[in-house]
Amino acid sequence: MVKKIKKEFVRSPKGMHDMLSADISYFDKFIARAKEIVDYYGFSEIKTPHVEYAELFMRPLGETSDVVQKEMYMFRTKGGDLLALRPEGTAAIMRAYAEHGMASWPQPVKLFYEGSFFRHENPQRGRFREFRQFGIEILGDADPVSDALIIKVSYLTLLELGFKNIMVHINSIGNKDCRPAYKKELANYYRKKFNYLCKNCKRRLKENPLRILDCKEQSCVELREHAPQMIEYLCEACKTHFRGVLEFLDESKIPYLLDHYLVRGFDYYGKTVFEIFIEDIQKDSIAQIPTESAKEQLVPIALVGGGRYDDLMMLLGGKQLPATGASIGIERIIHEMKLFGFAPKIFPSAKVFVIQIGSAAKKKSFVLIDAMRDAGIKVSSSLSKDSIKTQLNIAAKTGARIALIIGQKEAMEGSVIMRDMDEGIQETVMENRLVEKLKAKLKTKK
Repeated sequence: MVKKIKKEFVRSPKGMHDMLSADISYFDKFIARAKEIVDYYGFSEIKTPHVEYAELFMRPLGETSDVVQKEMYMFRTKGGDLLALRPEGTAAIMRAYAEHGMASWPQPVKLFYEGSFFRHENPQRGRFREFRQFGIEILGDADPVSDALIIKVSYLTLLELGFKNIMVHINSIGNKDCRPAYKKELANYYRKKFNYLCKNCKRRLKENPLRILDCKEQSCVELREHAPQMIEYLCEACKTHFRGVLEFLDESKIPYLLDHYLVRGFDYYGKTVFEIFIEDIQKDSIAQIPTESAKEQLVPIALVGGGRYDDLMMLLGGKQLPATGASIGIERIIHEMKLFGFAPKIFPSAKVFVIQIGSAAKKKSFVLIDAMRDAGIKVSSSLSKDSIKTQLNIAAKTGARIALIIGQKEAMEGSVIMRDMDEGIQETVMENRLVEKLKAKLKTKK
């Protein structure tokens, strides 16, 4: 007798996730608000491919970066091309700028994008291996006002979603003229603390000591508190630029914190770098959370990150192009919207629900729904259900205020029973007067 082997059900890969209707309602709310704001400030939408040549990311991100070494999904085609699922959006925007001759457009070019990105990293709160971002970029302008505008648009997006106590963490990491001296001093500091560094940071010390500042290991965080600060090594040009950014933020009354150890994880950043946090987690509320994992949910995470990248186009093989931008983590936004009690409706917002009883009524309802759409009246229905009780329960759960009931008799006569779900009062209305009666009734239900 052959023993049957039970096949394990196929699940989504680690770090990949489905976005169900509950989360999509948050997603839609965020996208609608973000698009409204960027449109007002003159940004145009762009969509780039999910798959690019791997070299597009290997050059600017740095071949020693964690993204390139450990996290990038790469594969070879049958023709031998080395491609990658995009791990971030900025490099592709720069490629598109050069490829489509945007240098001939009126400068600066302001673009925004939204889509999925991919990194093979450890999934954790608000972070997945396929994740969605909303990004904004200003290309072709070196003025600090562009840095400030990127920060302002990001800040306003969070503010108008309903978040409070928003704090911009900001720093300058200098340019290729003044940064080398700082990196040398930083390396000297950490060499004296080598034995206290985590395994990854011992490697980073040789490759790029700036990345040690971004390490989250407790031992490295403690060492960072006494490390040299980049602000002390900035050249006059970088100091002037940074001062200009801060002055614009002051004018807009955008709250910021000078974070002297803030760096970004990619090699292409220079001068301004920033991250934005929601910082209204109260210590007493954290103390009431029973488990460590639950407390971790209240630790602030960066919802927005960005900065200036004037040398990125040169890293890609083109001429220098001043540019600045930011990306907003959409899954992180959704997580924080839930944490802070923002609750968009999960069910459709239709106030009218069509209920049918019998085959003739079902066919009639199938057509009636289209007539309601033509009249500009949004309705819901559950045509696959036959029980009136079941359909009334669904109507109540979706928040319908009016039910349109069609039975066999109504289907034959060309009439509809219009039922007030709040008061339980109903009346029979002929089809040719239904739209008029329904619109009048809906006005009283606002």
